[in-house]
Amino acid sequence: MTRLILATRNTGKITELRAILADAGLHHELVGADAYPDVPDVKETGVTFAENALLKAHALARATGLPAVADDSGLCVDVLGGAPGIFSARWAGAHGDDTANLRLLLAQLADVDDAHRAAHFACAAALALPDGTDRVVEGRLTGTLRHTPSGAGGFGYDPILQPDGESRTCAELTPAEKNAISHRGKAFRALAPLVRELLG
Repeated sequence: MTRLILATRNTGKITELRAILADAGLHHELVGADAYPDVPDVKETGVTFAENALLKAHALARATGLPAVADDSGLCVDVLGGAPGIFSARWAGAHGDDTANLRLLLAQLADVDDAHRAAHFACAAALALPDGTDRVVEGRLTGTLRHTPSGAGGFGYDPILQPDGESRTCAELTPAEKNAISHRGKAFRALAPLVRELLG
């Protein structure tokens, strides 16, 4: 069984991606970057989700000699010109402070009417091999932003994005329901045949 390293130490994301890739028919061993504690985190210096995903995947593949999968994703709000975008995880300053990020974004949108609260989650998923070969694909989930968070599932901005056609937020969906429609689910399902093509 080929080991694939996922360029994240976020346990929620690792669990989510294991389920998505298994559903897509891939049965490679998927481990997080925390299995390789000596490998440093990569600075996300790209200006697009795709650039950041490729940076992380290539760095991990070079450091470990194993195929690596990385994604970069975020929330893009129409009325904010696509922000927070690639800065989603550190919108409030500290990287990964979901509560602070949510609070700041909701404050910024406090006076915005429902008709102008359209947004989408975007995800770029990349596969990189130690020899420099790579592939990158993208997925998105469109919806509307709620005024207050709702739901205890998911992570990040899930409690405020209500997908189009849904009455619940992403954080109120079951993991299987979320994976079926999510930006990350779409991107990694698109990546699965490329993993199969390159790794067998």
